[in-house]
Amino acid sequence: MSQPRQQQDPPGVQGVMTPVPDCGEDSYVGSGKLTGKAAVITGGDSGIGRAAAIAYAREGADVLISYLSETQDAEDTARYVREAGRTAVLVEGDISDAAVCRGIIDRAVAEFGRIDVLVSNAAHQMSHDDLEDVSDEEFEFTFRTNVFAMFHLVKAALPHMPRGSSIIGSSSVNSDMPSPALAPYAATKAAIANFCASLAQMLGPRGIRVNSVAPGPVWTPLIPATMPPEKVEHFGENTPLGRAGQPAELAPTYVLLASEDGSYISGARIAVTGGRPIL
Repeated sequence: MSQPRQQQDPPGVQGVMTPVPDCGEDSYVGSGKLTGKAAVITGGDSGIGRAAAIAYAREGADVLISYLSETQDAEDTARYVREAGRTAVLVEGDISDAAVCRGIIDRAVAEFGRIDVLVSNAAHQMSHDDLEDVSDEEFEFTFRTNVFAMFHLVKAALPHMPRGSSIIGSSSVNSDMPSPALAPYAATKAAIANFCASLAQMLGPRGIRVNSVAPGPVWTPLIPATMPPEKVEHFGENTPLGRAGQPAELAPTYVLLASEDGSYISGARIAVTGGRPIL
């Protein structure tokens, strides 16, 4: 199942993709699993982050949506959260900057008084066939966005997370099945999975659960914004299910890990990969 060839400038805009990703806008139905919770989601404007934001709101949570610069996508996500009767807070900024990460947490605490769920989801990737094409600046930026940001967010959030809270990192099937063209990104995703496993052991005595989700190929703005058109066209076809996943297909996993349904799940890495195994 292929997509039309297309390409965008990073970080990509969901509203102009063909087809537009399904984030559960017309399908997700909540049942009160997160009633009264306060959540922070980075990269919440589009893709998996938007799907999680919509699901969390329909499950009863207020949501802070952190985003880089995609204002229209972010406003669209906020509208879905508000239509569910919940509070949506938008915070624009580059999370590769530690001060921005701390500002996101400060804003969430000012708005909600606490943080029950922290989803570190925003990521940077670029596709390169040769390591010589990866600049020093890009390599460092990838780690600052994908790994350092999670450290700064968690560290700032912990004083405001009560027992029963949940931290979720977005890892990837690339965490242990790395694509050579995505070497820096894949390395960060392995780091996220490892960091979450460490935090689960560290924070368990405080009653805070930590897990990671390992998506396979999922149709999000990151794909046309960071891959050549010929790879975009056949994106996801090499999975056992023969297609890319939709963000809406990830949302139930993020809900599970945030809710009491996952009360004894901590230190896990859950694969949502269309059949690609992870070790």
